[in-house]
Amino acid sequence: MGFPVPAAVGLLIAGGASARHDLFAPRALLCAVSAMLLGDNFLFLLGRKTGWWLLSVLCRISLNPEACIMKSADSFYRRGRIMLLFAKFLPGVNTMAPPLAGSMNMRHWQFFLLDGAGACVYILTYFSAGYLFSDVLTAILRSYSEFGSLFGWAIAAAFALWIANRLRIWFQGRLKSPVPMLDPKEVASRDNVAIFDVRSHGYYDAGTMRIRGSIRIEPNALNDYLDQFPKDREIILYCT
Repeated sequence: MGFPVPAAVGLLIAGGASARHDLFAPRALLCAVSAMLLGDNFLFLLGRKTGWWLLSVLCRISLNPEACIMKSADSFYRRGRIMLLFAKFLPGVNTMAPPLAGSMNMRHWQFFLLDGAGACVYILTYFSAGYLFSDVLTAILRSYSEFGSLFGWAIAAAFALWIANRLRIWFQGRLKSPVPMLDPKEVASRDNVAIFDVRSHGYYDAGTMRIRGSIRIEPNALNDYLDQFPKDREIILYCT
């Protein structure tokens, strides 16, 4: 159902098992494609219903949900729907792409076709690699069984260091001063201000109401608008 498990490893092993005739290749491929489409479409519909709430839940492990969401949204914005064809090969983006497409109101049939094509490419790539290099895979697994304990401790140590580094980044971020927030009445009482609407395009449909006098800017393209920001007025941004 779309849980972020290492599918590539399973596909490699399935390919190797098919080469040794322990698995029937067409049935294994059909099962893999069906499972991936089931999970992706479930996340797509969940993203359609819950918006970015689901994205923040999936990003929670990053300790910086906003940055995780915006990185994925930026990839989707810059590359468009074609990103779904290769999103499976991008760690992090692969889990985020289906609910992100759903939250941005992408047509379901478009998602199904593009995601299905991407899933087939991903599955065939790793399945074929396991099938063609089944002898090498067997040797690696045999070596792992001989040195599994040492390898396991090395993986655990690397994971612990990764967690420690993420915590260090998180604590450093907490020490920085937060973004100053303003009450709407306070904004209305101020003179000489420039107000910009930076809501994500996923929440910005045709006919959406905006603060009077505000200027619409796509948040994923902020760098392209830097020269347009006034130098003689206070700049106020608002999002969703």
